Amino acid sequence: MGSGQVTSSVPSGPSEFQGKHVTVAGLGVSGLPAAKALHARGAIVTAVNDGDDARAREQAAELEALGITVRLGDGATLPEGTELIVTAPGWQPGKPLFQAAEEAGVPVWGDVELAWRLRGPDAAPWLAVTGTNGKTTTVQMLASILKAAGLRTAAVGNIGVSLLDAVLGDEQYDVLAVELSSYQLHWAPSLRAYSGAVLNLAPDHLDWHGSMDAYAADKGRIYEGNQVACVYNVADPRTEDLVREADVEEGCRAVGFTLQAPAVSQLGVVDGILVDRAFVENRQKNAQELAEVSDVDPPAPHNIANALAAAALARSFGVPAQAVRDGLRAFKPDAHRIAHVADLDGVAYVDDSKATNTHAAEASLAAYEPIVWIAGGLAKGAEFDELVANSAKRLRGVVLIGADRALIREALARHAPEVPVVDLDRTDTGAMLQAVTEAKRLAQAGDTVLLAPACASMDMFTNYNQRGDAFAAAVRELGA
Repeated sequence: MGSGQVTSSVPSGPSEFQGKHVTVAGLGVSGLPAAKALHARGAIVTAVNDGDDARAREQAAELEALGITVRLGDGATLPEGTELIVTAPGWQPGKPLFQAAEEAGVPVWGDVELAWRLRGPDAAPWLAVTGTNGKTTTVQMLASILKAAGLRTAAVGNIGVSLLDAVLGDEQYDVLAVELSSYQLHWAPSLRAYSGAVLNLAPDHLDWHGSMDAYAADKGRIYEGNQVACVYNVADPRTEDLVREADVEEGCRAVGFTLQAPAVSQLGVVDGILVDRAFVENRQKNAQELAEVSDVDPPAPHNIANALAAAALARSFGVPAQAVRDGLRAFKPDAHRIAHVADLDGVAYVDDSKATNTHAAEASLAAYEPIVWIAGGLAKGAEFDELVANSAKRLRGVVLIGADRALIREALARHAPEVPVVDLDRTDTGAMLQAVTEAKRLAQAGDTVLLAPACASMDMFTNYNQRGDAFAAAVRELGA
């Protein structure tokens, strides 16, 4: 296991970007460091941004002070002489800027692609994670395991820490735990991870990608050029299909994770123990105990799957079994991810406000029984029939909130007509308190009141964090 050496923030020798006209599309978390890094390497940088709000003007002033040209309120026009575009990951491929670039033969990279190309010759390898749900938790678990093994690491990428900052900073790393979104992967053609994982695939961001096939193909890019292991979900055959389609380094293996007893070259669960039959000698006959299910917080089925994926990536890097256990024990999940808020009158109240799509909500619902379910918000084009049909037997009652709650109500009428439903037609600040009050009325001792909205939050709240905070505050008010 080599020690990763990170390049300094300013290059010492000639740069491939010296004198090159580069357009940075979008400011924000990724655009700002991209523009600065390119400028430091001698590029002639123009930053363009759709918006012209106070934050954008503040960032523009910061770049202009360095001598970088900034055009606010114009993200559609290709600046004259552009030889390369580096885009923020959220910018859709169909934007006029990219159509103009294609016509002019100008390549488009994302910030991840730029970070990959700016790594030093002895840079830390990347253990990369993508999937519709569970990315952040898995990457944080992975970083915790790597740290428990004594490795210098960080959780970076889509998780909030810019990959550019990670690879260009002064900190030295042995390995990076990298979260990558489908957007980031779309714009990262030359990325080659040490090992990669696709946790799951469900319809999401289809407005951005155009189709489920295109979305899956972008997720599958994480496997391209993997050196040691392509980690896939045995319960989601589409993830294994992506492994089969990938062009990997010779000797790279397909490694599955499963909540069942593992076959050869898989990690799985036997009698409450997480076990490895992939990274052991004589895996036909042997298995290595890694941790107990109780070491995973919380031990919900989808979170155990996250832990197995993290363990597989860590084991591919040579991490010992003891570090997997110690790292999982040390890990504490972020707020609003199946977080236990309180017990009132024998009823558990659980906040999974982060379950912003149907796939995440179904995983959350699978962890409890019986449930009074609080759901609803912005559907983002989702359909709810499969979610409701698969979860109906677990439901004691349902409380619906938010703009698109009628879609869930109609699915309940079709697939769970006997389940009582409370439909709340209000969006004011007291709506969540009424929702929790109605859920308390429906619940019986031994039940779980679960906020797993299956929808985005922006119709009623700033974000899912605020929605989860409102739920927790309402529970505490009832308890008082």
